[in-house]
Amino acid sequence: MTHLIATFLYVGHLRPAPGTWGSLAALPVALALMILGGPVLLIVATFCAFGVGWWATAVETRGKTDHDPSEIVIDEVAGQWIALWPVAIGAAQAGAPVTALWPGILAAFVLFRLFDITKPGPVGWADRRGDALGVMLDDVIAGVFAALGVGLLGYLWHGVLA
Repeated sequence: MTHLIATFLYVGHLRPAPGTWGSLAALPVALALMILGGPVLLIVATFCAFGVGWWATAVETRGKTDHDPSEIVIDEVAGQWIALWPVAIGAAQAGAPVTALWPGILAAFVLFRLFDITKPGPVGWADRRGDALGVMLDDVIAGVFAALGVGLLGYLWHGVLA
């Protein structure tokens, strides 16, 4: 069960770039969550993914030298969902279908992958922890950075340039 969770239904075994596959797989699930329950369901699901992911990652890496194996992508799922929070909130506030905000979804994906791959500042710090919490935290922080970027881009597009 923990392997199923940690690999997000075995998506983490796709090659190359399992983290990117995990982020891509997170998108349709996030869209379904947003359609079914709006931003509240997405946010609740994100916290659940973080908690269950932390547990599953700890079990999967216990006693192993590699504390962040590439097939573990539940961390990317949680981080990608955080990056999508501004899109979900914006769609709900505008009364628009979330799919109408596809540029925001694309920006959330690109920014999240950028911050997850480059690991600036606190993202890198969390990644270097070498434990299950660090595995989850680096993507959570990358997701927060991406969400801030998405929010800024949305503000510029809809507020300043509109």
